[in-house]
Order: sequence, then structure tokens, then C-alpha cells
Amino acid sequence: MNRSVMPVRAMLMAAWMFTTAGASGQQWNCPARAVGWVSEHSGKSLQLSFEQRGRFESRTAQSFGGVPDLEAGFIRTRFGATLKPKRWLKVSAMVQDARAPFYGANAPSSAHDGADLQEAYMEVAGEAKRGFGLSAGRRMVNYGDARLIGSPQWGYLARTYDHGRFWYRAGKAQLEFLLVSPVKSVLDGFNKPQLGERVWGTYSTFGGLWAGSGLDLYVLRHDQNATAGFKGGSPLLGTDRLEVNTFGGRWMTPVGAGWKAVAELALQNGRVGAADHRAAGLASSLNRRLTAGKRNLDLTAEYKYASGTADPQDQSRVGTFDQLFPANHDKFGHLDLFGWRNRHNARAVAALGLTKNLMVSSMFNDTWLASAKDALYNSSGKSVARSASGTAGRHVGYEADIFMTWKVNRSFQFGAGYGHLFAGEFVRKTTKGESPNYAYVFYAYSF
Repeated sequence: MNRSVMPVRAMLMAAWMFTTAGASGQQWNCPARAVGWVSEHSGKSLQLSFEQRGRFESRTAQSFGGVPDLEAGFIRTRFGATLKPKRWLKVSAMVQDARAPFYGANAPSSAHDGADLQEAYMEVAGEAKRGFGLSAGRRMVNYGDARLIGSPQWGYLARTYDHGRFWYRAGKAQLEFLLVSPVKSVLDGFNKPQLGERVWGTYSTFGGLWAGSGLDLYVLRHDQNATAGFKGGSPLLGTDRLEVNTFGGRWMTPVGAGWKAVAELALQNGRVGAADHRAAGLASSLNRRLTAGKRNLDLTAEYKYASGTADPQDQSRVGTFDQLFPANHDKFGHLDLFGWRNRHNARAVAALGLTKNLMVSSMFNDTWLASAKDALYNSSGKSVARSASGTAGRHVGYEADIFMTWKVNRSFQFGAGYGHLFAGEFVRKTTKGESPNYAYVFYAYSF
């Protein structure tokens, strides 16, 4: 069968199979009943879980025409078990298997990974409202809006971390010390801890402040050595590593008339190899929910900024914001083309709940560079294109997206979407200038 036709047929088959099964099939509830039986007969001390997500997608004009178009499927399956022998103790493990059918023989490690350990951790006093607690092992974690540290569940693999966390809670305040190291996928073996890249420091939260507002405060250190992937330094001079400090906070508060505001500011210093590092990042948003009968309309307006390097020819100073390990999905458009580096971004989202289970969303993004001489960076923080002279302009492009999700029942969810980037001046002058498209359908089944 023609390889380009297979994913399209798979999309249609997946949509038909899971939609009809979810609408009329009692069989989808059988595994959930079995899991409920295990939980009930163990006194709720043992809980099992299963999840499978499948996404069949078509991407054209990838890297603005720099790489071939892609039509492929991505299937992620998880089995998990959580044991609570005591009220204060939890032990949890999860196996994840990620596949990329129709992709071909050269699927990257970011798209598939055979059965491996996604989570295996112990947590002490995780549900206690007061006192000390800790968590250690391998775990998916998110902090704040996951702009700096997160586990992007939209991703084919979903980032996980080898970590240690220690906290103290008092009422609605939590003071936390953490160390997280992203797990790197290994195709020819099991994913082992590689602590040469890590973030450590404090991330504390304070809720129930003035007028129902909340505050997050953090001081984080990002370390990466040559073994973990840092490039450009010299072991002889002791510059073969990245050492970046991030000082920041996130403020959430009602602002009247049903609107809520969120603002996050992060300032950075440190070293990138032999160069001094000074950078800043800002994210701010306003959102409100409007209700009419059984329909809800969620409106969001957002602006984000991340500094760039003013003069990349100056080897003594770096000003490009270090985005750490973000969950970037949707934050700079539904196509997930860009990261939080050298960026101005304006974003508007309208999400309409037509029914209790059906949501239709539209999104618009306008993106331009903070520094005309610095690079355009993708969602992983890697350079895509650069104008060394700064004469290619700063406008990256406009992106328009529409997508929907339908919760067929408690276990099954279906969705589809389409997005298009209208290439701006910078993209047209520094790449082949093609405008990317992204179309997909997905299903998610869990219990």
C-alpha cells in the first residue's frame, strides 16, 4: 500500500472505531470495572491504571520547507500501579511503550521508545496538609504553568525526571527544595539516570493571599556538563559546562468583573561556557469564563517575552533566555514550532463548550524575534534559522488554529485539529519560506 495513504486511512479507521465503540460499547467499561474491583478488595491500597493515546497526524512544510513532509501515527501505552500500604506512604510505578507506526525506519528517539520505566517513585506524606514530606525516584512533575519545568503530555513520549523533592507545608504555604534531572531516551537499552544535566533549588507556593490571590517564588540552578550534551566549552579552561541561575515568581489574582490575571517574571545570570549569561523572561495573561445556559466560553489573552542575545558575535556575553525543561504545547501555537527563547508572542484563545463533553477551541498567535541578530528557536530550544546581520526583520509569522475534544464517556476521549502558520518576513528571508500546516486526529482511552 502507498505509504502516504496509510496514515490517512488509519485516521479514518481510528475515528470510526473509537467513536462507535465509545457511543455504544459497554465493553469499554469492563477493564474499568476490573480495576475498581481490585481497588475495592484491597481496601483502596492498590490501584491499577491503563492509558493509551493514539495520534495520527500530517505535517507539511516542516522547518519551513527544510525537511520532508510527514504523515505518521504515534501510539503511547501505559500501565501503572500505585500501592498505599499506609495513609502517609505511596509507592508508584508506570511502564510506558511509545511507537511510531507508518513513520518508517528512521523515526527519531523523540518519537518512539520501547517499553521502559516512565515512573518509579516513593512519596511520604504527599497528602498531608501540614508538616514535612518528600518524594524521590522517577516521576513526571509540573511546576506552576509548566513554563520552566513540566511533563508535556501532548508529546509522543512525555518527559519524565529522576528527582528528589523535600517540602514543608503549613496551611496553604509550601516551602520546597528540589532536584530534577530529565530522563534521556535510549533506543538500544533502558533509560538510565544521567545527572549531568539537572535543575536544583527551591520552588515555594503561597495560596489564599489577598483577595484570593496566590504566589509562587523560585530560585533554580540549571547545570549541564559536556557528558550530558553541553557543547562549545573547553575542559582545559574549565568552561565545558552551563551554569544558569533563575530567580523568579508567578502571581495569580482576580482583577474584577470575572477576570483573572497571571504574571510570571524570571531573571537569569550565570555562565554559558566562557560567556557571562544575563537574560529575562516574562509571561502574562488575562482570562475569563462566560456562561450561558449549559454553554461556557473561556477567553484568554496572553503576552510572552524571552530575551535574546543582542550581538552573537560577542563571545563574552549571552542574553538568550534559558527555557529549562518546559511543557511547551499550545504556549506558542498549536503547531508547537517555537520555544521560550528570543521571543515576543501575543496569543488569544477562545474555547467554547457546546455541551458538557464537547469543546471547540480557536487560537491565534503573532510571533516576532526579540533580537534580530539572534536565532529563531524551536520548542526544544534549538536554533532553526538566524540572520547574522539582523537584516531579515523580526516578524516570524501569524498562526491560526482550530481544534476540538469530545469526551465520549469517562474512559474515552476523541479529538481533531488543524493549524496553519502564515510565514513572516524573517522566515521568508532565512529559510525556504514555506508556511507549515498541521492536521491530526487523536483518541485517548484510560481507566
